[in-house]
Amino acid sequence: MVTEMVTFATPPVAFAVLGLVTLQRLSELVVARRNTSRLLAAGGYEVGAGHYPVMVALHAAWLAGLWLLAPGRPVDTIALAAYFLVQPLRLWILMTLGGRWTTRIIVLPGAPLVRSGPYRFLSHPNYVVVIAEIALLPLAFHLYWYALAFSLANAVLLTVRIRAENAALARAVT
Repeated sequence: MVTEMVTFATPPVAFAVLGLVTLQRLSELVVARRNTSRLLAAGGYEVGAGHYPVMVALHAAWLAGLWLLAPGRPVDTIALAAYFLVQPLRLWILMTLGGRWTTRIIVLPGAPLVRSGPYRFLSHPNYVVVIAEIALLPLAFHLYWYALAFSLANAVLLTVRIRAENAALARAVT
């Protein structure tokens, strides 16, 4: 049995999806800012602050570009479904880290590494989610070149970020 990919072009789908993603990201920034403040007040310190503005710019450009390019394009329901299937993992990560989740790299001296939830299986599950999201959402709108360009840029950024985070965590637990 062969199944066909269902596609349809409708701006309301893009507006609804991008609206949800934008609200999700903005709410995450509120949570991240609150958690960052609490962690710093508890004696935490930031690592890798130099690449943070680049990360913010990359993610903002990715989402802004989707707002410009996606409306009216055909929707690949399989890629869109895959994007939404990644979201429970994002929620699991947020719930596992709780008050320690931020968009920055904040080290809290003396705090043990989180080894529960998805961290039992992966060192950096949040980055796996971000990699999937950056590729899947453009693919849902048949923006193949866009998915590739931002995935490559994200790969470069994550190389820098994961090195900084791993080094900081190694110093913190020794």
